[in-house]
Amino acid sequence: MDSGDRGPMRRGGSTDHNDGTGPTHDTVPMRVGDSARSQVSGDATPPKVRRRRRGLRVLLLAMISGLVVMAAAIGAVWLLTPIPDSTQKLATAEGSVIYYRNGKSILAKQGVNRENVPLAQVPKPVRDAVIAAENRTFYRDKGVSVSGSARAIWSTLTGQQLQGGSTITQQMVRNYYSGLGQERSISRKLKEIMIALKVDRSKSKDWVLEQYLNTIYFGRGAHGVQAAARAYFDTDVQNLNVAQGAYLAAVIQQPSRFANPTGDVLETVRARWRSVIDGMVEIGALSRDEAERQTFPTLAAQKPPLTTTGQDGYMLAQVRAELNRLGYSDEDINQGGLKITTTFDKKLMRLARKAVKSVLPGDTPKKIRTGLAAVDPATGEVRAFYGGDFETTQYDNAFSAKVQAGSTFKPYTLAAALEAGFGLDTRVYGDSPLVIGKDKIPNAGGKSYGSAITLVDATRSSVNTAFVDLGQKVGLDKVAAAAEAAGIPAEQIAQQKAYPTFPLGTASVSAVQQASGFATFAAGGIHRDAHVIRAVTDAAGNTRKFTAPERRAFSENTAADVTYALQQVVRGGTGTAASLPDRPVAGKTGTTDESVAVWFNGYVPQLAVAVNMFRDDNKPVRVPGWGELYGGTLPAQIWNAFMSEAMDGKPVKEFPPPVTWDPNNYWDGYAMGRTPDERGVELGYPGYPGYPGPSGSPAPVPSAPGTDGPYGQAGQGVPEAGPEGRAPGDQSRGDQTPGGHQTPGGQTGGGQTGGGGQSANPVATPASQPTAGRSGDFPAAEPALTPLLGATR
Repeated sequence: MDSGDRGPMRRGGSTDHNDGTGPTHDTVPMRVGDSARSQVSGDATPPKVRRRRRGLRVLLLAMISGLVVMAAAIGAVWLLTPIPDSTQKLATAEGSVIYYRNGKSILAKQGVNRENVPLAQVPKPVRDAVIAAENRTFYRDKGVSVSGSARAIWSTLTGQQLQGGSTITQQMVRNYYSGLGQERSISRKLKEIMIALKVDRSKSKDWVLEQYLNTIYFGRGAHGVQAAARAYFDTDVQNLNVAQGAYLAAVIQQPSRFANPTGDVLETVRARWRSVIDGMVEIGALSRDEAERQTFPTLAAQKPPLTTTGQDGYMLAQVRAELNRLGYSDEDINQGGLKITTTFDKKLMRLARKAVKSVLPGDTPKKIRTGLAAVDPATGEVRAFYGGDFETTQYDNAFSAKVQAGSTFKPYTLAAALEAGFGLDTRVYGDSPLVIGKDKIPNAGGKSYGSAITLVDATRSSVNTAFVDLGQKVGLDKVAAAAEAAGIPAEQIAQQKAYPTFPLGTASVSAVQQASGFATFAAGGIHRDAHVIRAVTDAAGNTRKFTAPERRAFSENTAADVTYALQQVVRGGTGTAASLPDRPVAGKTGTTDESVAVWFNGYVPQLAVAVNMFRDDNKPVRVPGWGELYGGTLPAQIWNAFMSEAMDGKPVKEFPPPVTWDPNNYWDGYAMGRTPDERGVELGYPGYPGYPGPSGSPAPVPSAPGTDGPYGQAGQGVPEAGPEGRAPGDQSRGDQTPGGHQTPGGQTGGGQTGGGGQSANPVATPASQPTAGRSGDFPAAEPALTPLLGATR
């Protein structure tokens, strides 16, 4: 057969060969190239279908690649998203609770209203209610709801309203850890999911639930379940029942809306509450019978988060200021969960307000302000005060307002003299006026008490010339040192201590400072700074107790003698209205020039109390029916009203006897035979012509003009009055002082006030006021004040 006769062969076909002998069928093998070309040429699939198949293959490869990339990305996010090592400040912040002195009665709360509690303190029905409301698979899931998270991601992508679906773990993570906010973004949601998964793996479910219950906001300003229990039901969380717990679980969804529901909102929250109860049945926390027995709970009336009415605002201001001084920042107070025990006695605080309101007439001018402060001599604690009406002014009358002390400053002069070696039997000049250089210092009304009176008599009748004289004998620097030792700040007396009238109380002080100063005498000469904080317990349970350091200001003998002299003021001097029928009282009245400020300061062994009255506008304190006041009138009566109830039922304690005075044998010449050179005794004015020596020479007579007086020639260069009633050398009239500065409450920071003192004879009754029913005897009448250098009593 010739190969040239072989024709082309089709797929599946054959070639016939005619060689004369008949047909012959030969099978010829096909080459690979021929087969491929044959298939292509023979494929009948349309091009469109072929392109679709190719696209599907590409899409499948892309999806597989995408899944691989996504898995890698998720793995990277997992690896790069650790559980944060810090929490959000507000998530764990606890406001501070401030207590009265007993450590139980709450005075106020400051900052975030949250009190973290352990999970064991939360009743199981309350926990079950929250789980039923927020995450019924809480104890079974892995910390994340796949469907809920998918819905949240989808709503974020599409911009739709965010749907619920976060688990308790996710909510806790979002609200508890730092680095996670509330913004709607895919990255934030993925981060939340990753942290929730990791927390679920590393923390117990109970730990997660505890943080959640302490973190979540329940409305009514309540952060955490303990604060919510108090806000909604006025009880602690451990006392909540099933119905109450279900309500708290219901409000988590819409805390602001359900905080105080009425009308349609009330019906909505009732339905929500019932759904929580039904959910508790579904998770097996309640039987159907138990659920049907539940009734909608009664809510407590909603209270303001913080109230600063009455004295509360003043107390909180002092507490915060002292905490700052002790090293606690405002952030510590607002977010540190401190438990602060103050020195304020709740009963005594009430009595302080009652005393002021009950004694002051109803028509007392509004510009008249009254302050009261009570200090414990044994500790320095401010047990009570009255600062005014916080709603009217946030500037209080007890701590902040400083007014001239008047004659309540004289005990410091007396203490300085006793410390310097003088005795109560020391004789000082009591006639009026006393001339020192160019200054003429009068007693009130120009009354003279004698040219040589004892310090007891001088104190009893508040004789100004006697205390000016004593200040000159002792030295004004020693008077200033005595006042500072008793707690009066040096800067408050610096501008006044160089003037002869400094012993009469030209410096301005507060009621708290004066109560603290007099407490020094009540404590036997030991001074303890006034303070308002007893203890602070931090969130970890560590307690710091605060006590005022003790320092000896005066000897026990000095304190005993000052106390004896001040007892005479109350027994028969200018302060009889303050006397108590069942116990001894020591005290001192004070009235500045023209009654710009009036005081009564006094004490019993257990408590020292100061009362002051003054005006905002620096004008005389006048009350209808009483006229121009002085310290022995309304201030002494307020003191009496407060102390009568404060000491009711308290043991009666006696003061120590005097040391340099024999009250039983004085007129027989106790100490009178001692020479002026002996320590503790000064008779008259040694060293000046005409004054008695140790032999008991006649008492001195008032110096005539041009003759030598105790501190120079009497009456030289001093006209009776200068312009506007002022004597030359007088810088101002009592209420305005040399170099003085205006102080809150309308009082000046300095000034010269002149003498005063009262007659021990007539009994003064306020005009148009009956005497019946008033506590104690009215003090002796005080004549009109002289314009010369002012007057104090």
